[in-house]
Amino acid sequence: MGGYQALSKAVSQIFVGAAYIFVCLKALGGAFGVGSIVQYVSAIIALSGGLSMLIEALGDLRNNTSFLRTVFEFLDMPNKMDQGDMAVGQNSGKGYDIEFCNVSFQHPGQENYALRNVSMTFHTGQRTAVVGMNGSGKTTFIKLLCRLYDPTEGKILLNGIDIRKYNYYEYMQLFSVVFQDFKLLSFGLGQNVAGNMNVDADKADQCLRDAGFGIRLDKLSRGLSTALYKNFDENGVDISGGEAQKIALARALYKDAPFIILDEPTASLDPVAEFEVYNRMNDMIGKKTAVFISHKLSSCRFCQNIAVFHAGRLVQRGSHDALASDKSGMYYRLWSAQAQYYEAGLSATAGTGKQFLRNATRK
Repeated sequence: MGGYQALSKAVSQIFVGAAYIFVCLKALGGAFGVGSIVQYVSAIIALSGGLSMLIEALGDLRNNTSFLRTVFEFLDMPNKMDQGDMAVGQNSGKGYDIEFCNVSFQHPGQENYALRNVSMTFHTGQRTAVVGMNGSGKTTFIKLLCRLYDPTEGKILLNGIDIRKYNYYEYMQLFSVVFQDFKLLSFGLGQNVAGNMNVDADKADQCLRDAGFGIRLDKLSRGLSTALYKNFDENGVDISGGEAQKIALARALYKDAPFIILDEPTASLDPVAEFEVYNRMNDMIGKKTAVFISHKLSSCRFCQNIAVFHAGRLVQRGSHDALASDKSGMYYRLWSAQAQYYEAGLSATAGTGKQFLRNATRK
């Protein structure tokens, strides 16, 4: 870039200098008058300015080429996912049941399987919690369900038909998903909820209140038109991590898809807000099929089914009471670990409270 910029400036100065020398010599020789001198000098200066801008632009293009090459290589990557043409709605019947049939997934270039021989079914209206330690395959399982990945082995069926036979974009419209790494944009609150410039104000308002954002919403003078953050609007508002998570949850409710998938939906919420969200969860979800990924096993108790993953495999499945009573299972180990943590915390808190009362009594 330095070479191109130096060249652009040099060209401009050389042209101007050459123009003055040429025109002055011609004028001294009597070739033309004063008016012509101004005309010729102005024309050559304009030409030099144009050439200077051209060289500078070429420098910018060359500088950006290395970055654009990566972008175009990405855009030119062939889409190897099967693109079916079957309409999703024509086989909906009374709802949508999804079945995993001995599904395995292996990331390209990896020897180990991220998911191995998973078989399970999601029935319409069912609440399912997916739990397990980090790296157990939970997120990979959800990405397969949403068809962000295709299985390496096995099949995923929607109402008995391989999902690869359905129209890809129609299939993806079945899901409202909130991943842990969701993003909010520096646009209006309502636009963030709708994911669109056109917003159904009544629906967005209700979704925000259902997600527990109602108190903050009432304090915003511009309501749904309030800009998030200050990138494009100096009157925008900054929001906390917990508030952002509520907005993301409202976005999932606004889409109103048959499946709602929440990856750690209350990770950034305080205990009171978490209780309020889960207390209203059944009303929020209604008749939709819901899948929750959570490390807080206490939040799984309202789900009819809990799927426990470990080392890429589905190792247990059942209700909370059934799994918690199986002392040889992974769920019992996870539940006991969290229960001991809370019991230790409560004991420590109680001990601190007693000591505080003793000290206060002495005083």
